Parts: sequence; structure tokens; C-alpha cells
Amino acid sequence: MQELIRVIVLAIVQGIAEFLPISSSGHLVILGSFLGDLGESVTLEIILHAGTLGSILVVFWQRIWALLLKDRRVIATLVIGTLPAVVVGLTIKSQFPHVLRSPLLAGSMLIVTGVMLIILGRLKPQNGTYDKLGLAPAFLVGCFQAFAILPGISRSGSTILGGRLMGLNRDDSVTFSFLLAIPAILGATVLAIKDLIEDGTSGGASLAALLIGAAVAFVVGIAALKWLIRWSREDRLHWFAYWCIPAGIFVVAYSLR
Repeated sequence: MQELIRVIVLAIVQGIAEFLPISSSGHLVILGSFLGDLGESVTLEIILHAGTLGSILVVFWQRIWALLLKDRRVIATLVIGTLPAVVVGLTIKSQFPHVLRSPLLAGSMLIVTGVMLIILGRLKPQNGTYDKLGLAPAFLVGCFQAFAILPGISRSGSTILGGRLMGLNRDDSVTFSFLLAIPAILGATVLAIKDLIEDGTSGGASLAALLIGAAVAFVVGIAALKWLIRWSREDRLHWFAYWCIPAGIFVVAYSLR
């Protein structure tokens, strides 16, 4: 039962924070620091990523289908936009893996995320669409995504900000952000599978617990995505700064005590 509760907690955090602009990696690092090692095995990481990836596919299936049938030009922008995260992610994971587990860094970057959300809330409306986005702007949005490799930096918040700065309207900045998330999450899953093969361990979680975790992450992820889309249209995403900044300050103060 304790194992199942742990999996469900991680799945809920993953489902909510993967999509809302509050950083799933940052919250998992902080929870692990405060509550003790939550033991997120590579197998569980794969399963939770699969659940949240399923959420994106369900919510954006029409846009994804359109990409495959008639908007194939956008695929090139997604490839270009993914490159910075690949380079930065592989470099940090191989050379500075301890950085990804630092609660002090996670708390500091939560404050940065809050500042980015405040900036997002002050931007004037734009009317650009993601299917007209050039390769250079797509690369710059990808740089915002690469920045989110750091725990505490929200991937959704940073890429939506990047899209808005590149002239995208609110809806299309969200859409491009999560289309860009598909190769990013797939890449993270591939790396997790590589770790699983090298380590040769499943982390001890039962198959039933893993399946429940995937289902919880999937359902919570759909709800969080719809929440994000609605608040983006209402220009409320900067409200999440009121969570990120106080939480970040508390974590930094706690870590330095």
C-alpha cells in the first residue's frame, strides 16, 4: 500500500506540474528533499512520462493529425526547436547530473519561473500562428525549452513565453509548446530506457502500481492541460507566479538554514 501511495503521489505531481507552468522536475526534487527520497525509479519515470505523453496526444490529436497530413512544414520547425534541448540535456545529464537533484537550485529556479510568468502576463497580444513560424524563431523557442532542463524552470512556462516573444498568439504559443513537448518527452523516455537497460533494475514497483501510476498521470495530465489552455486564453498564466515565487523563496531559505 505504501508503494502504491508513493506512485500515486508522484503521478499526481507529474500530471499537474508537467503541464501547468510550475515545473514538474523542480517539485519532484523538492518533495524528495523534504520527504526523503521518493525513489522515482527509471521504470516509474518511463511510465509517468508515457502517461503525460498520452495526455498531449489526446488533447492535441487534431493538431497532430493535421501536421501529419497537411502541415508537414511544421515538423521541420519542431525538429529545429528540439535541438537545443537535446544538446543541453545530454551535456548536463552526462557531465553535471548532480545539478538535476539540487533542491537549492530548484527553489532558485522556481523564483525565475515566477518572474518569467510575470513577464508573460505583461506582453501585448500577438497574432502569429505556429504554422507560419520560421526556423530561426523556432530555434529560439527551443532555447527556452533547453533552459527548462534545470529543475524549477517550467518547460511549459518558458516555451509559451518564448513563443509569445516570437509573435505567436496565446492559443498557438500553447499549441507549439506542447507539440514541442512530444519529442522532448520521447527523448527523456529513451534516455530513461537506456538507464534502465544499463542499471538492470525496475525499482521494485509492481506492474499494477505502475499501470495505476500511468493512468493517474494521464487523467491528471488531461485536466491540467485543459486548465492551462483555458487560463492562457484568459491571460491568467501569470497567476501561477504567486505559487512559484513564494514556494521558491521558502525552499531557498530552508536549504540555506
